[in-house]
Amino acid sequence: MTSASPIAALVSAAAEGDQSAWNEIVDRYTPLVVSVIYKHRLRPSDAADVNQTLWLRLVEQIGRLREPEALPGWIMTTTRNECLRVLRVQQRTHLYDPLSESDALESEQVDADVEADLLAVERRQALRDGFAELTDQCKRLLTKLMTDPPPSYQVVSEELAMPVGSIGPTRIRCLEKLRKTTALSAFLGSSVKRGGVLGAARLGQ
Repeated sequence: MTSASPIAALVSAAAEGDQSAWNEIVDRYTPLVVSVIYKHRLRPSDAADVNQTLWLRLVEQIGRLREPEALPGWIMTTTRNECLRVLRVQQRTHLYDPLSESDALESEQVDADVEADLLAVERRQALRDGFAELTDQCKRLLTKLMTDPPPSYQVVSEELAMPVGSIGPTRIRCLEKLRKTTALSAFLGSSVKRGGVLGAARLGQ
């Protein structure tokens, strides 16, 4: 798996039948799928159907993704479309105006919430990927300082054999290295132009 494009490498490996890559994709993006489904307020049975359909469609389409790095956007868009399809089927059984103002506003809010969830998922993954690129020293120090509640510098100094006075400056350098990692740099660049993520997620276009 290349450090330059972890998502694209995952997609490529999964398309070639790598089960571990498939498992990682499912583990990584199931929270996003669940979030999209939850925001559409589906019944449990319908939610289960949408979840299953999403993964089946990904199995069918993963080799055809024109922009493998847009996999999160593809998953979000496909899950949302499947939710809307299920809701349309339900609407046929009772009187309902799909163009009513309140429903239109609610749909816009759902879209905004889902987009925020996608950004959060990508941010967490970028942090995990970026953290993996750091030196062991930075990993140990940041891990210690990110515990809740954070330990005192004296405790960190004793556990990591670091002078107390060097902990703060080293922390700053490690955070700057994290920001400059391939994963974080790519995420920060893509988050500036969010519209391109969803557009690139389309298949065969």
